Amino acid sequence: MTYEQTVQWMFNRLPMYQRQGASAFRKDLVNTILLDEHLGHPHTAYKTLHVAGTNGKGSTSHMLASVLQEAGYKVGLYTSPHLKDFRERIRINGELCAEEYVVSFIEAHKPFLEQHQLSFFELTVGMAFQYFKEQQVDVAVIEVGMGGRLDSTNIITPILSVITNIGMDHTAFLGNTLAEIAGEKAGVIKPQIPVVIGERQEETTAVFEGKAAQEQAPLFFASDETFPVLESELKGSYQVHNIKTVQKSVEVLRLFTDLEIGEQHLIDGVARVVTNTGLMGRWQVLQASDPRIICDTGHNTEGLKQVFAQLGQEEFEQLHIVLGVVSDKDLGSVLPLFPVEAQYYFSKPDVPRGLDAAVLQNQAAQFGLNGKKYKTISEALEAAKRAATAEDLIFIGGSTFVVAEIV
Repeated sequence: MTYEQTVQWMFNRLPMYQRQGASAFRKDLVNTILLDEHLGHPHTAYKTLHVAGTNGKGSTSHMLASVLQEAGYKVGLYTSPHLKDFRERIRINGELCAEEYVVSFIEAHKPFLEQHQLSFFELTVGMAFQYFKEQQVDVAVIEVGMGGRLDSTNIITPILSVITNIGMDHTAFLGNTLAEIAGEKAGVIKPQIPVVIGERQEETTAVFEGKAAQEQAPLFFASDETFPVLESELKGSYQVHNIKTVQKSVEVLRLFTDLEIGEQHLIDGVARVVTNTGLMGRWQVLQASDPRIICDTGHNTEGLKQVFAQLGQEEFEQLHIVLGVVSDKDLGSVLPLFPVEAQYYFSKPDVPRGLDAAVLQNQAAQFGLNGKKYKTISEALEAAKRAATAEDLIFIGGSTFVVAEIV
């Protein structure tokens, strides 16, 4: 198969949560462990950092990888989901894994994958771990997909665990309270392995303290600390929390590991995170003016609150919002966060989980959010461009899949 045919086989053959939702979610690590044994436990060949959390885990993972890269290490980075190209999930020093590797991995292991009916995510975790071993990385930063305790990435024993924060997301799988969700994410805390929590929260602190004590894991809260302000290519004001988490994580790595990370490596790594890793979709300015166009992948309550706080700092005459969401989104909790004075352009992201634009339009109207519906995200954006004046601002978001169609 060609690379395109291989990726299409993966999308079509294997259950993929991002596209299909709950039917693709696995509630245990059985298949992951089987694949890991089949591959010979590749993740044991290099050091790993494990990053969980509701919001900010992607940005934090990329910043940590960038810092380690600046320090001279060969750094693997596993993240999800991808925006444009599947290989965004598997990078080394910012470079996408080779198309040939994806093809050869599937060809070599296709009978095993089909026999055990692995999910898309289970497969990609194994593929990433194997690639990092073959390429002989020094260290790999591994972002959790969902939760932590039962996430496929949780077979690793890292040198540091990081949990950015806890918010109400994926409640159908992780629990209906912040404490329950924290319990799932605390599953990444390993015996005697230091853990950094990004933000201390009243409802979750006791959960992390209890799990850390049980595992005799040194526990640190980044939000308790004061650090110098660092500049970054990531411009969202909410990145302040993620940067502080990275600063504390580097401090802990210096204390507990033999990784050598200088202060300038930290400064440069945070500053050059987009250049070093290729991160997209985090308060990304697509057009600076006439009109200004910005996109962001924030999609849950906490993430959207941060996005709209950032929008509040922008200057514009009229706000235009291109909006799409997935069908299992709790609209009753997110739509009230959107500004009623904006002009809306509703559309369905091009994935099976996408919510029909007419349904979104009707639901949004109940919260005073008014606008027209469009067949595609691109058509919605073009309509917003036609309607906007040079002094207006166009924001594109609501779902990672919406952003994926326009970056």
